[in-house]
Amino acid sequence: MTFLERLQDEIMLGDGAIGTLLYARGISGSIEDANRHEKEMVISAHKEYIAAGAQVIQSNTYAANALKLDNYGLAKQVTTINAEGVRLAKQAAIGEDVFVAGTIGGIRDGRASHFSNDEVKTTTETQAEALLSEHPDAILLETYYDLHELVQALRIIKRLSPHIPVISNISLGDVGVLHGGIPINDALLRLANEGADVVGINCRMGPAQTIASLEEVSLPEGVFLSAYPNASLPGIQDGRLVYQSNPEYFKSQASAFREQGVHLLGGCCGTTPDHIRSFREKLQHLSPLRKPRAKVSAAWQQQAADIGETIDLHKKESSMIVELDPPKSLTKMDKFLQGAEALHDAGADAVTLADNSLATSRIDNLAAATLMKQQTGAHPLLHIACRDRNLIGMQSHLLGLHALGIRDVLAITGDPTKVGDFPGATSVYDFTSFDLIRLIKTMNEGFSHSGRPLGLETQFKVGAAFNPNVSSMDKAAKRLEKKIVAGADFIMTQPIYDIETMERVKEATAHLDIPIYIGLMPLINGRNAEFLHNEVPGIHLTDEVRQRMSACGKDVQKGEEEGMAIARDLQAAALDLFGRIYLITPFLRFHITAALTNEAKAHSSQRSSV
Repeated sequence: MTFLERLQDEIMLGDGAIGTLLYARGISGSIEDANRHEKEMVISAHKEYIAAGAQVIQSNTYAANALKLDNYGLAKQVTTINAEGVRLAKQAAIGEDVFVAGTIGGIRDGRASHFSNDEVKTTTETQAEALLSEHPDAILLETYYDLHELVQALRIIKRLSPHIPVISNISLGDVGVLHGGIPINDALLRLANEGADVVGINCRMGPAQTIASLEEVSLPEGVFLSAYPNASLPGIQDGRLVYQSNPEYFKSQASAFREQGVHLLGGCCGTTPDHIRSFREKLQHLSPLRKPRAKVSAAWQQQAADIGETIDLHKKESSMIVELDPPKSLTKMDKFLQGAEALHDAGADAVTLADNSLATSRIDNLAAATLMKQQTGAHPLLHIACRDRNLIGMQSHLLGLHALGIRDVLAITGDPTKVGDFPGATSVYDFTSFDLIRLIKTMNEGFSHSGRPLGLETQFKVGAAFNPNVSSMDKAAKRLEKKIVAGADFIMTQPIYDIETMERVKEATAHLDIPIYIGLMPLINGRNAEFLHNEVPGIHLTDEVRQRMSACGKDVQKGEEEGMAIARDLQAAALDLFGRIYLITPFLRFHITAALTNEAKAHSSQRSSV
């Protein structure tokens, strides 16, 4: 039975990230060059995925094109590396009921490219010829941010080998849309009309956002849908992107992929054989489903709080900071200001604004804070990420904040750009959050980073972020101590979802004479809870909380009420233990955090009167 015939009646499993396995085994530099020098290691990686249940494995040739290999001085090895990649995959598949796809990855990454269209076209054609010379069962085109480039690659394959099945996977800029605002369904239909046999999504997003995007998709008969999600949104550790290890979560999401009509399901960045094995355990013996029509769903926005929050009302015995992120759309600015006013009226001591959290472009938080301050009287507390500004821009930004009368800031590292809606953008990271805290303190002494007098001492109060959702609270507390030594005036934590963790934070920080704001983010439904737990680095929900939210099903009102109930209990405990909380507004639903703010104020009044 051919590859396409198999897709008719069963959900076939692809493999996961071969680069993840090879990196773990010590391969550095060009992963694809392992096809020449570490053949047994590459074969072993393929076999691990086959053993886990993969029925379609891809050659280790994702970036084996002349333009990318040239970074390693390997541009002349394109033919060898690609041909060997297919041969090694075929060798691993001997005796197995497995298909081999020759893989070509996109060259443009979502930003302006200095490569001409002719260069990209020639490079793709050379790689395709090398792969096809070894007669793979299919060609996989993956991680294309540029629809034009993907269509061009598809045409090249169909011209060189008209009958070979082609899988064409696009990567999205945001949920449901490509860069440039092209709806996902329009893009996939275009690819189907160009002759792609399988169309779908890979990379950039974890399961939840991938599934949400697939809700927009409805394909004609004879065209199959594929999905290769990342393990999660990436975090950054020791300068490298890292992903959540969450095979059980993948298993829980498998049915949702089936419900969206997926026929070919694998994994991308951060996924391992364990993730594929989880898909197999859930989907084996199940046939694919076909949606009768596209579901129309509002673009499922996600703004999980990531790192950082603060303010400077530390001399008060009890205080509250509430986060309200600037909107992505100009049309939502009135709602943002309405929310800021509601939070101010509810008694929030400060409204904190993230700095393009999750590396997603929003209205500039300085502009939003200035309007908020002018029109509502709310006290702004701005997050400042190291990601987006070099040293020159950062100091200029801080001077501008001070000139506008904004004094409270939170110094954070910032999510890597690969997380966001411009994944090809460059992360600056001229310095760390520790360095940023020190820079702000130097400016408070009246000097620039270079030692030049500023003519005036700035008066910033600077906060630092703290993630208590870690295996070693002692190590986290040691890191926190270093931020205090650097000059942090207060601390804001990542969201916490259990009282036990709060108590551990209290114990670990008892020796620190610094205000600590406990982060709380109300949940709105089970899907939101699972996304935060499994895909957002630095956030952990207890089994009890996840079960409570899951029990609400799709009842919007019930989900919101249960999320409020959970947050209310956590808030009371946080106020009793620390006297300060940091509420994070979910999806601009400020009525939730305004109500909690009112309750917190009443709770604090009762405590002070006792």
